[in-house]
Parts: sequence; structure tokens; C-alpha cells
Amino acid sequence: MHSSSRRPTLTIALCFAVALIEGFDLQSAGTAAAGLRQRFELDAMMLGWVFSSSIIGLLPGAFFGGWLADRIGRKKVLVAAVILFGVFSLWTAFAGNYGQLLLARFMTGLGLGAALPNLIALCAEAVGERRRSTAISIMYSGVPLGGALAALVAMFAHDQWELTFIIGGLAPLLAVPLMLMLLPESRAFQLTTRPDERLSTATALFGEGRVSATLMLWLSYFFTLTVMYMLLNWLPSLLLDQGFSKSDAGLVQMLFNVGGAIGSLLGGVLLDRVNPVRVVLCIYGGLLAALAGLGLAVGVIAMAIAGFAAGLFALAAQLVLYALAPPLYPTAVRATGVGAAVAIGRLGSVSGPLAAGQILAAGAGSTGVLLAASPGLVVAALAVLHILRRARSVSGSQVSAHNGNA
Repeated sequence: MHSSSRRPTLTIALCFAVALIEGFDLQSAGTAAAGLRQRFELDAMMLGWVFSSSIIGLLPGAFFGGWLADRIGRKKVLVAAVILFGVFSLWTAFAGNYGQLLLARFMTGLGLGAALPNLIALCAEAVGERRRSTAISIMYSGVPLGGALAALVAMFAHDQWELTFIIGGLAPLLAVPLMLMLLPESRAFQLTTRPDERLSTATALFGEGRVSATLMLWLSYFFTLTVMYMLLNWLPSLLLDQGFSKSDAGLVQMLFNVGGAIGSLLGGVLLDRVNPVRVVLCIYGGLLAALAGLGLAVGVIAMAIAGFAAGLFALAAQLVLYALAPPLYPTAVRATGVGAAVAIGRLGSVSGPLAAGQILAAGAGSTGVLLAASPGLVVAALAVLHILRRARSVSGSQVSAHNGNA
């Protein structure tokens, strides 16, 4: 049905489109926060739970989405996930009370969580090892661009906050027929032997000397995603609390996402072409500097620059993690390994917005939130460097592709 030369391009293009929609839906609650707060009469902690309920859904979604994909196929699980988050994004727009709102966000998160490990696995398996990071980065750049679209819609929608969720629900449902017709299943998955009942999840994650790599991967995902989701969900509210106007906050949020798209692309391209240790040090150092900028910037221009830099380095850091995960695991258990790492990272994603809500409720302000995020980034960077050192020391390791062009 698909020529061998067209398969990788078609896979990456369709996965990019899904990632674009995913990015829109991931940030829809953050950009619609003011409308949600007014409609449901939410305080800071209640709003934190609205943000975190979708992220809590991401956790089991990512794990079981990856686990199931290694058994029935990446394409089938991805299509089901897209339908799920489309339906419940629509439901968010028409939720009648706070309980329904939380349930709608949880179910949306479940679908979004199941989609991501399949997007990563499909792109990783569509190309050769030397282009793997680049392929994943092209796909993943759709996530921040989708977030920028969500910020744009929020700016023009004004008080019609429901519009964000209606668009976020209809777009994935319209994409499903295209995916069914055009998206090829991973050839690597089709050619591999299916894992049988004897190959447990523990063996998939920790077998064949993968214990330290898996644990370090989880640690880096946890702390990087803590900061990532704190910024994604709370940045507009933090800016409003600092005295910026709604339009200024929207501008900074949009620049955060544009920076993220550039950072995502650069992260993957650099990983495939430059010494990855230098790439990691630059990215995490830049992210720490950007957080300081967000806390100290005075005036909309300085804040816009800090927001752009924060997006660039935060998404580049996340892309590094998504590119490092697939080569650590053989094809038969790859989606399980990626899904488990994403799921563990979601624990950080849940704690980030909730911690930010508690810090704000305690009166520490936005500077307190940004300061609290910094130590975790140092831990994440050290964990990534451990994985890279291990990859370099293990001769013939599947991860050595990341050092091939250094």
C-alpha cells in the first residue's frame, strides 16, 4: 500500500499532525484557566487539580498505551487514543459541574498519555538509527506548535473559553479517518516476534543489564516533566499575578511554545550530529538561566525573551529524553519501555502543578515557584549524563547510535 521510500515521510508527517493536536489539547486547560476559574468558581488549589487531573490520566495512559502497543500494534492503540482524547475534550466544553470537569480532564489525559509512546515508537522505527533523534524531534515539534495555537485561540476567543475545547475535540476526531487510511503500521513491529506471557514487564524494563539505564531515565523524566508542566499550566496565571495584562500573558505563552518548537527540532538534530554530553549540558544550563529570567524579568520585552528561552530549553530537554528512550529497549518491548518512562515522568507532571498551587497559596509568589523548580533540573541533567556515559561504555550497545556522529 505504501512504497518503502514514502513510508517514513508519511509516518512522520501524520505523527506530527497528531502531535500538533495533542499539544493543543495538553495546553487547552492552561490557556482557558481564567474562564474555567470564573465559570466553576475555582480557587488556586481547585484550579491546580483541574490541571493535574488530566496529567494524572496521562500516567496510566502512557504505561498501558505502550504496553498494549507491543501486543496489538502501534497504529491501533494510537487511533483509539486519539478518539478518546477527542471525545473528552469536547465533553470538557459542556461539563456541568466541577466533578464532571475533573472527570473530563482525566479521561482526556488518559487518551493523550496513550498516544505519546506510540508516536515516539512509530517515528523511531520509521527511520534508521542515525536519523532517529531527528525523526522524533520533527514529530515532537508539533506539540509546542499545538500549544501556540491553543494560546492564539484563547487570545481571540476572549471570554468564549469553551471554543478551545470544542476545537481540541473536533480536530482529533476529524484526523482519525486520515490515520486509518494513510498511517502505515511500524514495519519493525510487524517483523518482530511478539512478547509472550513469559516476558514480564519487569524483564522488559530491567532485563539484559537495563536496570541503571531505566532508573536514571525515570529520574530524568520525573524532574524534567515537573518543571515542564509547571510552566505549561501556570505560566499565564503567574504572569497575570505579576501584573501583566491578559494579552501580554498570551504573547509570552505563545513565544514559550514557538521557542519550544525550535528547541524540539534543534535538540534532535544536535543529538544526531554533536557530542550529546555537550548538548545536554547546554540545554539544562540554558533552562536554569531561563527560569531565573522568568523570575527576574521586568517589562514585557524582557519577559517575552525569558519565556521564549524557557520554551526553547524546556522542550529541547524533553526531546532529549524522548530520543534517548527508544534505543534502550529492543523492538518487542520498545513501546513498553518508552511508555513506562513517560508514565513515571507523569508523576513529576502531577506534582509540578500541584506544588505550584501550594507555593502560590502559601504566598511565596511566582519567584518562589521558579526557585523551587531549579534543584530538580540539576538532578535530571546528572541522570541523563549517566545514561550517555553508560551508552558510551557499553560496546555495541543499541544506544551507541547517539554517539555515532560525535
